[in-house]
Amino acid sequence: MSVDHSKHPARRSVLLGIAAAPFVAAATTCAADASPGDGRNYVVPQPRPGEYPTDPTTPKHELRSFWLSVVANIDWPSKPGLSAEAQQAELIAWLDLAVAQRHNVVVLQVRPTADALWPSRHEPWSVWLTGEQGKDPGYDPLGFAVEEAHKRNLELHAWFNPFRVAMSEDPSTLIPSHPARQHPEWVLPYGGKLYYNPGEPVVRQFVEDAIMDAVDRYDIDAVHFDDYFYPYPVAGKVFHDEQQYAEYGAGLSLDDWRRSNIDDLIVRLGNRIKRSKPLCQFGISPFAVWRNKATDPTGSDTTAGAETYDDLYADTRGWVKKGWIDYICPQIYWSIGFAPADYAKLVPWWSDVVAGTPVHLYIGQATYKVNTNGAVDPHWLNPEELSSHLQFNTNYPQVQGNIYFSAVPVRKDELGATTLLNEKWYSRPALLPASPWLKHRAPARASNLRRDGNSLQWQDGSRDTAHFAIYRVPVESQRANAKSRDLADARYLAAVIPAEQRSWTDNEPGGQPHVYVVSAVDRAGNESAGVAVS
Repeated sequence: MSVDHSKHPARRSVLLGIAAAPFVAAATTCAADASPGDGRNYVVPQPRPGEYPTDPTTPKHELRSFWLSVVANIDWPSKPGLSAEAQQAELIAWLDLAVAQRHNVVVLQVRPTADALWPSRHEPWSVWLTGEQGKDPGYDPLGFAVEEAHKRNLELHAWFNPFRVAMSEDPSTLIPSHPARQHPEWVLPYGGKLYYNPGEPVVRQFVEDAIMDAVDRYDIDAVHFDDYFYPYPVAGKVFHDEQQYAEYGAGLSLDDWRRSNIDDLIVRLGNRIKRSKPLCQFGISPFAVWRNKATDPTGSDTTAGAETYDDLYADTRGWVKKGWIDYICPQIYWSIGFAPADYAKLVPWWSDVVAGTPVHLYIGQATYKVNTNGAVDPHWLNPEELSSHLQFNTNYPQVQGNIYFSAVPVRKDELGATTLLNEKWYSRPALLPASPWLKHRAPARASNLRRDGNSLQWQDGSRDTAHFAIYRVPVESQRANAKSRDLADARYLAAVIPAEQRSWTDNEPGGQPHVYVVSAVDRAGNESAGVAVS
C-alpha cells in the first residue's frame, strides 16, 4: 500500500512548467501594450515593503498553523487501531479544519517515539497508529498527509522528535527488531522514559538517517523539531552519559560537551536537508526561555524554572544568530502579565534575537490553556487572551506567524477564543513569509489571463510556481484599474490556490465592480508581479 515518493515530482508536474514556458514572452508583450478596461491583461507591480499603509489585521504574509500531535494519540489518530479508512477520514477532517481557519501550514508529528508514520527503512511503524509497534497500518500516512495537504494548498511540516525512544524506561515494551533493542548501548533510561543518548556519535548519525529517509522520499515542506533535546531535568535523577563524556568530551565541560552534541546534530542535519531538498525548511520550536537574565545578562527578563541552554543543552539563540535554521518558533505558553515568564517580555526578546538574521520568527501559542489554567493564571479565563497576543505582536514586525498547540483545543474553541482569533485576525487568506535565502528570484508571472464573468483561467509562466494568489480589487467602474497599493496587504486577497489549478471561480463577488489580479508564488514565498484583467 505504500508509495516511494522519491519517484514522483514535487508538488506539480515538470511538464506543466515546460508546456507553459512559451507563454512568458507573449504575456510580457500583451501586458506592455494593454490598457485597463479593454479585457486584456496588464501588469500590477508588487509594492515595496512599507511603500503603502497596511492593515495589521489583514497581513499579506503570515504563517498560521496548529500542531497535530500523534504521541499518546493527543490529536490524531483519536485512538490506536482505527482502520486505514477511519484514520484517513480523521486526518482529512483536520486538514479541512486548517483550511476553514485560513491556516496555510499543518505541523504533523511523524516520528513521535523513535518510530515512523511512513514505511521507514530505519524504524518500525508507530504504535500510535495501530496499537502494535511495527504493524503496517494499511496505507502510508505521511504520503497521504503530504498529498492531501498540498491538494488543499497547505504546507506540510513534518515534526520529528530526535531522541525520545519510549514513554517507558522498559526496553521490552519495544519490538525485538527495534534499533534500541538491537543496540542497547545507544539508550539510557531517565525520568520514566527511554532516550537515545545524544553523546554517542553513532546515535546522532542514526537519527539523521532516520529523518533523512522521510526528507529524501517525500515532498515535505519543512523538518520541524520541538523542545525535546536532552530530557528536561527530573529531580533526583541523573542522565548517565559519563562513559560517552569520558570518551568524547575532548576537554570540554560536561555542559559544553552536551551542547556541542546537539549543535552537531543541528548543523549536520540542516546541511543534509538543504543538499537533498534546497527549498525544504528546517524549523525549531523550543521552550521559550533560552536563559534567564539572572543567569546571563543576554537572557530574557524571566524567572523560568527551566532554561533551554542549561537544562536541555540546546543553544537556540546561537542557532538563530549563526543562521543554522530557517525559522524559530518559541513556545511562549504564558499570558501577558504572567510574572515568571511574561509574554510581553519574551516576544520583544525573541524579536531582538532574530533581528538582522535571515531566520523567521513565529510564536507558539497555548490554545490548550484557555479555560483550563485559571488556577495558576486567571488570564486564561479571558476569551480575549490569545487575541491580545496577536495584537501585541503587531508592535514587532519580526513576528511573522503563530502556531497553536494543539489541534484538539483549536477545534474545541474554549470560550470562543479561536472564533475571536479568526474573526479579527484571520478574516483573509495569507501567503507564507518569503525566504529569499532559499531562492531569491520570483517565478514568472501568469499569462493569458481570461475572465468570463466571475470565472478566471490563465496559463503558468514558469515551472517553479507553487501557488497562485488571486486578488479581487473593488473599483469604481469596470474600466478602472488595480494598482500596486491594492496588493500591499491581504484585504483584497480572495484566494491562494495550488499551481496545478490555473482556474478559479469567484463565489463571493459582491455587487461592486471589481478587477481580478493573479500572481505566481514559489515555494520560497517569492511573489511575481500581478497580472490583472478587468
